[in-house]
Amino acid sequence: MFNCNNWDNLEWQIVREGVKRKVFTGEGATVVLNELQPNHEPKPHKHVHEQIVYIMQGTCDFHVEDEVYSLKEGGLLVIPSNAVHYIVVTSDIPVLNLDIFTPKREEYLG
Repeated sequence: MFNCNNWDNLEWQIVREGVKRKVFTGEGATVVLNELQPNHEPKPHKHVHEQIVYIMQGTCDFHVEDEVYSLKEGGLLVIPSNAVHYIVVTSDIPVLNLDIFTPKREEYLG
């Protein structure tokens, strides 16, 4: 089965104050477009999914375990499975980041 869409047609899902996302998924991976506002409350978390991060707009500090990665537009980062991580926006504009998760995020599909 083929899945085809356009980001403009997908609804924003409110995650919490200052954070929203759009989700697109296939059989083995999920792609998520996130918008994080300056001063949102970071939420350290982990999951079984490997996560590849691509920063499309803004600047941020991405905390992964005991490391901090300062990323700007064009920045890429791989977050291993089960690594505790969170993002802090460091710019005056929202961060737009595209995440690719494998395996797919079943809990994002509801």
